[in-house]
Amino acid sequence: MKEEAAPQADSVQTGPLSSETAESTPYTSKKYRIYVLLVLTVIYAFNFVDRQLLVILQEPIKAELGLSDTQLGLLTGFAFALFYVICGIPIARWADKGVRRNIIAWALTVWSIMTAVSGLATNFVHLLLARIGVGVGEAGGSPPAHSMLSDIFKPKNRALALSVYSIGIYIGILFGFALGSRIADTFGWRLAFFVVGAPGVLLAIILRFTVREPVRGWSEGTQKKDLSTPPIKDVVKLLWGHVSFRHIALAASLQAFLIYGIGNWFPSYFLRNFDLSLSTVGTWMALTSGIGGAAGSFFGGWMADRYGARDIRWYLWIPAILTFMIVPVLVIALTSGSPRVALLLTAPFNFLTAAYLGSVIAVSHSLVSVRMRALTSAVLFFILNLIGLGLGPLIVGALSDRFTRAGFETPLATAMLICGVIGALWACLHYVLAANNIRRDIARLEE
Repeated sequence: MKEEAAPQADSVQTGPLSSETAESTPYTSKKYRIYVLLVLTVIYAFNFVDRQLLVILQEPIKAELGLSDTQLGLLTGFAFALFYVICGIPIARWADKGVRRNIIAWALTVWSIMTAVSGLATNFVHLLLARIGVGVGEAGGSPPAHSMLSDIFKPKNRALALSVYSIGIYIGILFGFALGSRIADTFGWRLAFFVVGAPGVLLAIILRFTVREPVRGWSEGTQKKDLSTPPIKDVVKLLWGHVSFRHIALAASLQAFLIYGIGNWFPSYFLRNFDLSLSTVGTWMALTSGIGGAAGSFFGGWMADRYGARDIRWYLWIPAILTFMIVPVLVIALTSGSPRVALLLTAPFNFLTAAYLGSVIAVSHSLVSVRMRALTSAVLFFILNLIGLGLGPLIVGALSDRFTRAGFETPLATAMLICGVIGALWACLHYVLAANNIRRDIARLEE
C-alpha cells in the first residue's frame, strides 16, 4: 500500500476544482491553510454550541416538559448518538469520493435549522425528533473536516492541527453554556435554541464560497496510483485488522464516556446540590469547560507531535497519563461538598479529558491511505459516540434514577463518581495496549 511521489490533481474529485493541480492549489500559502483551519474550527464550535445547548438547559426543560433523568439521558446522549453514528458512515464514504467542503456546508445548514426547531418542542417526542435531526446534520461535520486537515497539514504538524480544530468543541461549549443559560434565565429556554441555531446558515455560505477543496494527499506530496475509493468493507476490515486501532477506538470511546457521561451532568449536579442560579452555573461551566478544554486539546496535540516525532507510541502514552490523572480530580470534585472546589475542579477535568482527540485522530490516519481518512474518522467516531455519547449520559441518568429510588443522599453524584473512575482507568488500559501494537501495525501497512 505504498504511495508514489507524484503530486497531481485528484481526478476523482468533481465540480470546479477537478482541474486544480497540486502546484496551483492555494494551500501552498501558510496563511490560507491557517484560514481554512480557523473556518473549520469555528464550524466545529457551532457543532458543539448546538449539541451542548440542551445540556445547560435540561433542568428548565425537565421542569416544563415533566421529564425523568433517563429521558434527559436519551435526549443528550443515545437518541442523538444513534443517528449521528448511523449517518456518519455513508456521509464519510461520500466525503472520500466527493467535495468535502460542500458536504460540510450542507451538514451545517441542516443541524443549525434543526437546533432552531428544538425550541418549538412541546413534549418529549417533539424534542426527541428535533435532536435526531441535529444528530443527522452533525454527522456530516467532522469526518470530512478531518480528511481535509490531513491533506492540508504535514504529518509532523497534523496532531497539533487536529487538536486546534478540536478546540472548537470547547469554544462551542463555552458559548453554549454562557449564552444558553443567560438567554434562558431572561427569556426562557425556547428562545435560546432560536438564537443559537440561526447563525449557522450564514457560516455555511461563508464556507462554501471562501474555502477551496484540497487535493488529496497534498501534504505528503504523494498520491495513490489507484485513485478509486476502496469499498467500506475493505476499510473496516483493514482497521479491524490493526490491533492498535481496536484499542484506540475503545480508549477514545471510554474517554468520550467521561466527557459526555460526566460532563453533561455537571450542570445538573450543581443546580441540584447547591444554591446556585442557572446563569451562575452556566457562566462558570462556560469558563472552566471552554478555557480548560481548549487548553487541554492544544496541549495534548502539541505534546503528541513533540514527543511522537521520536517514538509514535507517545501519541498514545500521553493521553494515557493524562486520563489517569482524572481519577483524583473527580473524587475530590464530587465528594468535597464545596461548590467552589467542585466548580474550580471542572477546569482540570475538562483539560485532562480534552487532551486525547488530536493525537488519536492523527495516529489513526497514519494507519490508512489518503482515500480512507474520512471513513476512518467516521468509524472511530461511530464507536466513540455510540459508547461515549450514546451510553454515557444514559447510564449515569439511569443510575441516578435507581439511586434516587434507593434513597441515596446524593444519587447523581454517586452515579457520576462510579462511572467516572471506572471509565478513566479502563481507558488507560486500552491506551497502553494500543501503544504496544502501533509500531507493528504501521510497519505492516507499509510492507
